[in-house]
Amino acid sequence: MSRENITTVVRILESLPDAQQERIIEHLREYIADLEDELKWDKSFQKTQNQLVKAARLAKQQINLSNLNV
Repeated sequence: MSRENITTVVRILESLPDAQQERIIEHLREYIADLEDELKWDKSFQKTQNQLVKAARLAKQQINLSNLNV
């Protein structure tokens, strides 16, 4: 985020009463924490995606084999 955008956000916050500022700050903290969690999940998923694909293929093969044996 550019300094200009940060300055704009700060000005907007400063124009509000303290109680509203606190509520907005709390919402921003929660929002940022959620974004960080999503980034961690995405990173984790990318690391394990190949393993998940292999496991899915193996499961499909096993299902197909068990259907042949019935």
